[in-house]
Amino acid sequence: MSINEKQIEKGFEYAKERYAAYGVDTNAAIERADAIAVSMHCWQGDDVIGFDGTGELSGGIATTGSYPGRARTPGELRQDINAALSFIPGKTKLNLHASYAEKNGKTIDRDAYTIEQFSGWLDWAKENGLGLDFNPTYFSHPMMDGDFSLASLKEDVRKFWIEHGKRCREIALEFAKGLNQPCAVNYWMPDGFKDTCADTRYYRELMTRSLDEIFAAPIDKELVPCSLESKLFGMGVESYTVASHEFSLGYAIRNNLFYTLDSGHFHPTEYISAKISAVLCYLDKILLHVSRGVRWDSDHVIALDDELQRIMDEILWNGFESRVFIGLDFFDASINRVMAWAIGMRNARKAILSAALAPIEAIRKAEREEDFSSRLALLEERKTLPSGAVWDYYCHTKGVPVGENWIKQAKTYERDVLSKR
Repeated sequence: MSINEKQIEKGFEYAKERYAAYGVDTNAAIERADAIAVSMHCWQGDDVIGFDGTGELSGGIATTGSYPGRARTPGELRQDINAALSFIPGKTKLNLHASYAEKNGKTIDRDAYTIEQFSGWLDWAKENGLGLDFNPTYFSHPMMDGDFSLASLKEDVRKFWIEHGKRCREIALEFAKGLNQPCAVNYWMPDGFKDTCADTRYYRELMTRSLDEIFAAPIDKELVPCSLESKLFGMGVESYTVASHEFSLGYAIRNNLFYTLDSGHFHPTEYISAKISAVLCYLDKILLHVSRGVRWDSDHVIALDDELQRIMDEILWNGFESRVFIGLDFFDASINRVMAWAIGMRNARKAILSAALAPIEAIRKAEREEDFSSRLALLEERKTLPSGAVWDYYCHTKGVPVGENWIKQAKTYERDVLSKR
C-alpha cells in the first residue's frame, strides 16, 4: 500500500511531538544522520569477480547462488550502482577493490596499476557526486602462493604484493585529490594455514616487514587514511590467520594507522559494537566493514537487527562521526543484487537515523544518577518511538522512494535491464 504525502507529513508531526517530549530535535537529528557518509561496496554487484582478468575467486572468498543479472562489465556495474543509489538517501561513497581495474586491452598487472586503470571510476564518481574508498585485492590471482601473499615464503611473491600495496596508496591519493575528500584504503590479506602452524612467529615477522615497506612512503594520512583488517579465520585458513585481531590492532597502534573492525570477522559471540569505543581510546580513527554473520558465513546482507543498531548507537552516542569510516561488506548471489544493495544501505541509514533520534541525554542522565532502573526503562521505550515515521519523511524530502515503493521500481529495473543479460 502506497503512502501519500499528507500521511507522511502527519506521521512526521506526531513523531516530532513524541521525540520533543524527550528533548530530541527531530530536524537536527535528520540533518546529523544525513551528513554521515556510508561507503557502498562495489563487489555486491558482480559477486566479487572483478574485471582484471582472474575470473574466479580464491583466498577464502566465495559467493553462493546464481540469480540472473550479474554485472559483467564496468559499464553494467556502474549502471546497477546508479540504480541502487536512486533508492538510498544520505551521503554515499563507493568502496572499490583494485580488481575492478579497467585495463582496456593493455597487459598490466596489479603490481603496476596506476590511476589510468581507474580513471573511468574517478570520472563516474565526479559525475555522480560520490566519494571513493579503495582496497588492494590480495586474493584471486596467480601470484597468490596458495593462501599467502605478504607473508609468503617466496620473496618474489612478497615483492609482487608489496608493490601492489604501494600502488594502491598512490591510486587512492589521486582519488582523494580528484574528489576533494579522503579515500580510505583497507588492507586485508587472507594469509594463513588450514591446519596447525608450527612457526606462528616467522610468518608474522614476514607480514610485518612487508607492511613496513608498503607504508614507508610519506603519503598524506589525512587524504589517504590506511587501515589494517583482521580476521578470525577463512575457508582454507581455519587454524592460523597471520593478520589476526591482535596482530592487526597492534600494528595499527604502533604505526599510527587505522584498524578495520569487520562485523563478520570475529567469533560468533563477539560484537564489534563492543569494541568501537575501546579501540578509539588508542587510535585516532577506525574503519568498519558492516555485514551480517550467519554461522560460519560472515557476509549476508545486513538486516536492521540489534547489532547493526548497536554499532550506529556507539558511533553517534559517543560523537565518533568524524573518527569512524562506515563501509558495508556483503555479497549475496542468491537474490537480486541491486535490491541487496538497497536493503543493506537503507538499513544502515535507518540505524544511523534511529541513533540520532534516540533520547540519549535522558538515558545518560539516569545512568549518571545511578538510576539504572530508569536507564533500562528508557532504553526499552526508545525501541518503540516512531522513528519509522521520521524515516519516511526523510526519504520523502531526499527524493527517494518511501516505504516499500522502491521494491516495485527495483523489480521494473530487473525486468527491463537485469533479465536481459
